[in-house]
Amino acid sequence: MSPGEAAVGFLVAIIAATACRAGELTVSVIDPSGHGVTDVVVVVAPAESAAPRATPTSPVAIMDQRDRAFSPRVLVVRVGTSVEFPNNDTVSHQVYSFSQAKKFQLPLYKGKSHPPVTFDRAGLVVLGCNIHDQMVGYIYVTDAPFFGKTDPAGTLRVPGLSAGEYRISVWSPFIADQASSLTRTVRVDAQAAASRVQLVDALRARPEPRPQRADWEY
Repeated sequence: MSPGEAAVGFLVAIIAATACRAGELTVSVIDPSGHGVTDVVVVVAPAESAAPRATPTSPVAIMDQRDRAFSPRVLVVRVGTSVEFPNNDTVSHQVYSFSQAKKFQLPLYKGKSHPPVTFDRAGLVVLGCNIHDQMVGYIYVTDAPFFGKTDPAGTLRVPGLSAGEYRISVWSPFIADQASSLTRTVRVDAQAAASRVQLVDALRARPEPRPQRADWEY
């Protein structure tokens, strides 16, 4: 790979290091300037159909509203998780989703809470506000046994993996690469292993997708 090629893309470096029967998977997302990319969703699942390690039921998650923005912008949850939408902003909001994975709307509110919304289907849920069109948020709902987001350094560590092959997928509203190129398989075993995925597109300046009012069925 030439220096020029390295400058136009960013890397997802996947390093699997194991001890005995269990290992730790580290996923790092790096931008063209060499800095880590934060808030990238990472989901990890066994490549085979073998039963994954048991994981506890997710607690109620929070998607807040502050300074005319969703906080966090990206939330990743397990299928079946209930999400609360408090409004801790100084203005009223009306939250909605047109997404096939979950369609809902919360009537205009401030200073009170609606009942939590349960996300019972895997997929990407794009959030908007009927009052403030610039607001956009994302809830990534997954049935994978392991998931999370990269930290400010662009890293996510998944400890305690049994030996075997794992399918890793990454997603962010700022990543422009084709979805098919964002999934890789790595093997975690007693030997340290490393895999590097070269992504070719620069990060978007504007997050996508965004809510489309024409998709809403009233």
